[in-house]
Amino acid sequence: MTVDHRAPPPPSGPVPWDKDFALRLLADMLRIRRLEEKSAELYGAGKIRGFLHLYIGEEAVAVGALHALSSADNVVATYREHGHALVRGMAMGAIMAEMYGKQEGCARGRGGSMHLFDAKTRLYGGNAIVGGGLPLAVGLGLAAKMQGEDRLTTCFFGDGAVAEGAFHETLNLAALWKLPVLFCCENNLYGMGTAIERAESQTDLCVKAASYDMPALRVDGMDVVAVHETTKQAVARMRKDGGPVFVEYQTYRFRAHSMFDAEIYRQKAEVEAWKTRGPIHTFTARLKAEGKLTEDEFLELDAVANTEVDVAVAFAEAGSWEPVEDLLKDVHTP
Repeated sequence: MTVDHRAPPPPSGPVPWDKDFALRLLADMLRIRRLEEKSAELYGAGKIRGFLHLYIGEEAVAVGALHALSSADNVVATYREHGHALVRGMAMGAIMAEMYGKQEGCARGRGGSMHLFDAKTRLYGGNAIVGGGLPLAVGLGLAAKMQGEDRLTTCFFGDGAVAEGAFHETLNLAALWKLPVLFCCENNLYGMGTAIERAESQTDLCVKAASYDMPALRVDGMDVVAVHETTKQAVARMRKDGGPVFVEYQTYRFRAHSMFDAEIYRQKAEVEAWKTRGPIHTFTARLKAEGKLTEDEFLELDAVANTEVDVAVAFAEAGSWEPVEDLLKDVHTP
């Protein structure tokens, strides 16, 4: 089945929130964007090594979805998880130090970009394995149900994970046991360098989820308003009725899959067309049209985000390397 990769019209319509909440979400999208831009720069300078997967273009998903959760809920992310960690409440300095490989990082520098983890914010890690977070999310959901906790588990994954066996196993168990797991599929049309129609015989991902007898919703992942309102709807349904819900966020990454990706699998014109749907500038335009944002206010929010990035970089630069004699600590052998 052929998938239309052409960009739809940009998000539009009224913003149904008060000014404070709207600017809070805009600020978070700006924080993610500036962090990712600086991360790309630092990677080029050799400060960040290993793999680096940027979230540029997809900011509306993390921001809109995570603001629909409570602080008691669990979050399981993918290897493209800097934005999720930041919105969830992880300090930007801890994120940057982790990418530097410094001890002050959230995983003491041992995890790097793909393995951000923060127990106090209930962020149960990024995961370098495609679909690797899905079984973890079902386990967390099962634990919450067995312990009688009013706690949802949200699991983010890409469209590429839908072809993994773990996707089908976990959705089946979540539906069978009526577990409180929100399955958040960030469909950016490409699994690494493979277009979705070249990897999926059924490209309607909601059809796959619905086959496991669970509600399946689809939303424009470039529209932070639509993302937030749809996720709120899913969360309210889960808290009322129990059981899992699947949400497909149709989004698009503006950068290559990773910093190692030569990006020869899609046309530059396609990427540029999707940039007209960018979640930050389209949301900004809507807020300005409604009188909820001025250019000076936008510049102030952006300046705050850039300052936060500068402080985080300084924190990472001043951090310390793990002593060689400690490298075998927490490494278990028979």
